[in-house]
Amino acid sequence: MNESMYRYMKVGLVHFMAFPTTMRGNGPVLETIRALATDDYFNAIEITTIADREERQQAKRILETSHMTIAYGAQPRLLTAGLNINDLDEERRKEALTVLFDGVDEAYEMGASGFAFLSGKYDEENKEQAFGRLVESTKEICRYAKSKGDLKVVLEIFDYDVDKKSLIGPASLALRYVEEVRKECDNFGLMVDLSHIPLLHETIEEAILPIKDYIVHAHIGNCVVKDPALEGYGDQHPRFGFPNSENDVDEVADYLTILLDIGFLNKEHPPIVSFEIKPYGDEDPYVVIANAKRTLNEAWARL
Repeated sequence: MNESMYRYMKVGLVHFMAFPTTMRGNGPVLETIRALATDDYFNAIEITTIADREERQQAKRILETSHMTIAYGAQPRLLTAGLNINDLDEERRKEALTVLFDGVDEAYEMGASGFAFLSGKYDEENKEQAFGRLVESTKEICRYAKSKGDLKVVLEIFDYDVDKKSLIGPASLALRYVEEVRKECDNFGLMVDLSHIPLLHETIEEAILPIKDYIVHAHIGNCVVKDPALEGYGDQHPRFGFPNSENDVDEVADYLTILLDIGFLNKEHPPIVSFEIKPYGDEDPYVVIANAKRTLNEAWARL
């Protein structure tokens, strides 16, 4: 590919994954957001809650100045609290929704263009009931977001039987789910993540092609899934080239090729494509980020 990748996508980074000490909204939030805002490799950033209101306002000013596109990830708000929006316990489901409504408010406050979340755990015997609760919850989130503006609501697809064990899930169920929500909510779409595809026991084609018309956001990452005894096993988002891992330059290139083929990567409305990578052990986050940039540069050069 001779053309710049920036003509086809906004290259982003999931801030709270690259700097996991910020995931609960505390820690070196401003320092690390500022570091990304001064790195012109990235023209998008995905943030989550920032607990301190003054810090949140400072972060907002940095991001407004940076000319970056902002997306908001509410996944940590659910995961760190152990909440599930397809919970069969109605009180717990409502609690999860309240947390997400608060997240929508914060996303608008920060000037985000998109708001992402994930489905929760489920029992096989109650799967259909959980699916119904998920659809109901998603429609409520979409309606709440639309009542306040044009924020796009996005569900990120996770594994269903390895680590997060989320209802959505395999491509066939993701398709059924998004079609059901879209009957009433036109501000909803799906997020695919290269790091989750091996965890779903699907090929890139199997994971993407059935839902190609509904993908609005993408992540690039890596995982270890061959053996639970291996370091980094599960949904840990290790760096590219991590021992026994699934994704590297070849897989990133294949992923980008398919995203180009289906028209997701495009010149008219370049979407956000973010690295979701996490330092393992005592790895330096900035070296892991540099690793990701090199991987993407080489993968793009192969297209």
